[in-house]
Amino acid sequence: MLTKFETKSARVKGLSFHSKRPWVLASLHSGIIQLWDYRMCTMVDKFDEHEGPVRAVCFHQQQPLFVSGGDDYKIKVWNYKLRRCLFTLLGHLDYIRTTEFHQEYPWILSASDDQTIRIWNWQSRSCVSILTGHNHYVMCARFHPNQDLIVSASLDSTVRVWDISGIPGKPGGLRKKNVSPGMGGIGGSDDHHTRNPELFSAGDATVRHVLEGHDRGVNWAAFHPTLPLVISGSDDRQVKLWRMNDCKAWEVDTCRGHYNNVSCVMFHPRQELILSNSEDKSIRVWDMAKRICLHTIRREHDRFWVLAAHPSLNLFAAGHDGGMTIFKLERERPAYALHGNLLYYVKERFLRRLDLTKNKDVAVMQLRAGSRAPVYSMSFNPAENAVLLTTRTHNVDNSNYDLYQIPKDTDPQNPDSPDSKRSAGLTAVWVARNRFAVMDKSHQLVIKNMQNEVTKKVTTPPCDEIFYAGTGMLLLRDSDGVSLFDVQQKRVLGTARIAKCRYVVWSANMTTVALLSKQTILICNRKLERLCSIAENNRVKSGSWDDSGVFVYTTSNHIKYALTNGDHGIIRTLELPVYVTRVSGSSVYCLDRQATPRVLTIDSTEFRFKLALVQRKYDEVLQMVRGAKLVGQSIIAYLQKKGYPEVALHFVKDERTRFLLALECGNIDVALDAAKALDDKGCWEKLAEHALLHGNHPVVEYCYQQTKNYDKLSFLYLITGNLAKLRRMMKINEIRKDYEGWYTNALYLGDVPERIRVLKACGKTSLALLTAATHGHTQEAESLASHVETGAIPEPLPNAQLLQPPAPIQPMDTAWPLLTVAKGFFDTAVASGKSAAGAAAAMAVDDVGDIAGDAWGDDDDDENIDDADIALDGGDGEGGGWEVDDDLELPPELEGTVSSGVGADGEDGYFVPPPRGHPPTHGWTQRSQLAIDHVLAGAFESATRLLHDQVGVVNFEPYRELFLSSFAHSRTSYPSAPGLPSLFAYPSRNWRTAQTKDQLPALGLKLSNLMDRLKEASQLTTAAKFSEAVEKLRGILLAVPLIIVDTKQEVSEAQNLLQCKEYVVGISMELYRKSHGKTTQEELKRSLELAMYFTHCELQPGHQILTLRTAVNLAFKMKNYKMAMSFGRRLLNLGPRPEVAQNIRKVVQACEKNPVDELQVQYDEHNPFTMCAKSYLPIYRGKPEVQCPLCGASYLPEHRGITCTICTVAQVDKDCIGLRISSLQFR
Repeated sequence: MLTKFETKSARVKGLSFHSKRPWVLASLHSGIIQLWDYRMCTMVDKFDEHEGPVRAVCFHQQQPLFVSGGDDYKIKVWNYKLRRCLFTLLGHLDYIRTTEFHQEYPWILSASDDQTIRIWNWQSRSCVSILTGHNHYVMCARFHPNQDLIVSASLDSTVRVWDISGIPGKPGGLRKKNVSPGMGGIGGSDDHHTRNPELFSAGDATVRHVLEGHDRGVNWAAFHPTLPLVISGSDDRQVKLWRMNDCKAWEVDTCRGHYNNVSCVMFHPRQELILSNSEDKSIRVWDMAKRICLHTIRREHDRFWVLAAHPSLNLFAAGHDGGMTIFKLERERPAYALHGNLLYYVKERFLRRLDLTKNKDVAVMQLRAGSRAPVYSMSFNPAENAVLLTTRTHNVDNSNYDLYQIPKDTDPQNPDSPDSKRSAGLTAVWVARNRFAVMDKSHQLVIKNMQNEVTKKVTTPPCDEIFYAGTGMLLLRDSDGVSLFDVQQKRVLGTARIAKCRYVVWSANMTTVALLSKQTILICNRKLERLCSIAENNRVKSGSWDDSGVFVYTTSNHIKYALTNGDHGIIRTLELPVYVTRVSGSSVYCLDRQATPRVLTIDSTEFRFKLALVQRKYDEVLQMVRGAKLVGQSIIAYLQKKGYPEVALHFVKDERTRFLLALECGNIDVALDAAKALDDKGCWEKLAEHALLHGNHPVVEYCYQQTKNYDKLSFLYLITGNLAKLRRMMKINEIRKDYEGWYTNALYLGDVPERIRVLKACGKTSLALLTAATHGHTQEAESLASHVETGAIPEPLPNAQLLQPPAPIQPMDTAWPLLTVAKGFFDTAVASGKSAAGAAAAMAVDDVGDIAGDAWGDDDDDENIDDADIALDGGDGEGGGWEVDDDLELPPELEGTVSSGVGADGEDGYFVPPPRGHPPTHGWTQRSQLAIDHVLAGAFESATRLLHDQVGVVNFEPYRELFLSSFAHSRTSYPSAPGLPSLFAYPSRNWRTAQTKDQLPALGLKLSNLMDRLKEASQLTTAAKFSEAVEKLRGILLAVPLIIVDTKQEVSEAQNLLQCKEYVVGISMELYRKSHGKTTQEELKRSLELAMYFTHCELQPGHQILTLRTAVNLAFKMKNYKMAMSFGRRLLNLGPRPEVAQNIRKVVQACEKNPVDELQVQYDEHNPFTMCAKSYLPIYRGKPEVQCPLCGASYLPEHRGITCTICTVAQVDKDCIGLRISSLQFR
């Protein structure tokens, strides 16, 4: 079984497929009816007007209707387009088990627990017949596909076949009485019709056959679509097959195998198969001829209740306790192979050949019989004219292949049936002219010859499928991806990661390959290097490469395309899936699921346009643009995304879209035209913003005028020095009585009398007086003083200075100058196409009176030009003043040459503007893989990524200060012109040898600096300033990855600096020991252990002596004399000062008298060990340990993955490439 779609819901009791659309109805025990799109795997709608479980549902074959029946005794007819119930049919007195529309006539058949079967006319909304006779619940009733028969199944253990052709009201019977194939009266209100014929009326319908044979109640019965057969399923766990004629019916056979009640049973619509499901949680497929079970499909926890078959497709649905499953019994993909223009494919046990150029389809041979399973795959050998056909069964281990030699001459009407060489194998693929590879059931690869004999066995990596990959090559599939395998050299040449690859499609020249999985397409080159990957929502069915290198593929719903750069899109929609065999121009050659060749026409403009853009074939792009076949927002969005908005600008008609594209291109003129057409305030504001960025202040001024933004307009006049227009703005504000704008303009102009006028006009007399007095306008101040309460003129501040706006040196009347560049290819090409029309339009004058300015004609009276003065010579319409002569004698070397703007070198004559330059820091990150270079460039993200990959840093907080300080000294700053920001210079460390473009930043931190820091830390350790020493040493550990050295010796010295982690570990232990309590015996024991461990850290001799002195004193005080003696001897070997040596010798002599230890501690001085930096426990040699990738501190395995406690930044036991501080390490 091939599951196509599954739902999870309440128990599904009824199912029905739509005849045209990919829909299925499911009625649930919860009372809801769900409408699902099984192709898109989405719920389309749900209907919930029934009260209680809904057990029956059925689509009408032509009308947008479906009928349902439930435990509320109601039959409801719904219109799924209107999404509501049209009417309800009442009459049944108990649960309704099944409902069904007749295929042709306006009838509904229903079966109920009230022991009756009813036929309803859904147009007149009345019951036209009641069939009585069963004496228990009627579980099922079905129409015959093309006869006046009904079959019913009941819990009275019988199956009845009813003849409904003899209904009263004939001739024509029930059919003639109700013939009306139109919609009739489905509109209107929800009427409840109860006009029923008499319940026990005689002669209503007759029972033709009563089929007795089941021991218990019968749950389902169904007619065969073409044969006089009936199938039934019962609670006696049996499926019975019945045959009937006009006179009698009899049992043919019984299918046994279910071990619980059989819920539903049906004939396969197109094959000699029977399907049944049961409460034993299984679906069984039976051979109708042999009456044996072929397949069993089981579920773990869910009982099956109902089955449904699609009217025309190979699809089935099964309802169970947990929802619904839609499935196919077998694979429908036809097996085919393409060679040149010849398509070989298998159809109905024949191998056929289709000539795609001549459209000639012939059968070339008949295939060997014996297997019910369809051919799974085909591999064609044109050299030997041989074909390998692989057949897979439901039990994959029983799969086999056939080797056929195709006959050269055959009769298409009666093709030959050549012998085949059949062997077991999962897949067979040609690898050479006379060799093919076979994967056997144990997944071993063998090579065979044309006699089907094994020539050799090849050892391969684990794989479960093989695909063709050219001569001597195979693609091996495993669970994670696909590998390119050389059969001769027996080695893998490349690998591509894709989950469960199903099909492989090579281009004609074998340079690119598409790997297809269920919902993913991976496009690779010949070496399986990934070019792009495409994820689909629907199943990918097939694909083929067209001549231009575009991959055209199909999904369940669409034909799509994919370019090798990852661009993809939809070409057209499909009603049913097809399998692409070849793409040529606008024709797609394909096979449908019935293996029928079809040719679909597609519009390839979109993907050819994108391909031309990718390949920079601008002539083709321009031709498509002029063809005006490109429309839609998707193309515009694509051009914007790819950086070609100017291309879209040439064919977009919508003004708003043109406006946005023009802004993106920086084409202010086109944007201005579009804004005039739109005349929208938002567009004017956006255009003003972009024009200001471009320095095009005439357009900015125009935009502000359109939006009446007087404040911004005034400021624009101020910064451009246009004082005349600024005065005009002041007058406008005065007229508008906008006192604030008026006063602001007066300030901009430095016009004090105008400011006094503004303040007087708005009633601010006191402020006007103060302004007049401050600026020395005495007369005005005296006149204003009389209007003030005090009457006195205020004294200005003695140190006050008058601030006047500076006078503009050079007013800017034109836009800021921009970089002058020639027009691009598309601008030039489009302009040339319009040049002739544009020139004519420029010179043509339709009506002088409409366009002539006032200056024209002002002097007509003065000049009094006589018509005779401008009379034309000859009077024939051509003036003699223009000496135009087309008959010029050209030199021979100029004959035949045409100037078309092409340069002397033959180039196309267009200029690409220079790109924006990059600062020097941009190159630092490109040329260096050392973390400090990225830090100095300000690329902190890439620097952190390098530190993470090289030394496993995961905590970057301690690096914050280092990063910022390093970045701060990567550049120098110096002032530029007044009013402009400072300029930066970037010192280089290789300025003597490298060119400017290859320079790298100067370093502020060097190896010698760290050596000096180490000396300071050593002095702090000697002085017992342990906290300060640890901080200094950790700073060295963090700084080592941020230095750069030039020689191998310096690399070694830098790596030796990391040994200071021994100091950090030892000092951390000592600090922990001192903070640890010393009251209990265990605490004293732990204190002694830590002091002993400290003596094994790799320290300098002077510091080693200090640790040993501490250990000797502690051991002696705790009466561990043997250990004290051992430490004392180690100390004496290091050569301490004489006074220290004398004291230690006395201790050793005292311990020798009683060499015993009172405390048993976890310490073995004879077994070398390292210290766990987290738990401070010894890790003896040979025991498992993990290390920090940066500082090398050791840890017990249970601390794997923590952040190192010594360097505080790296993750313990992270897989890294190692410390990189020199370019030598990358060679």
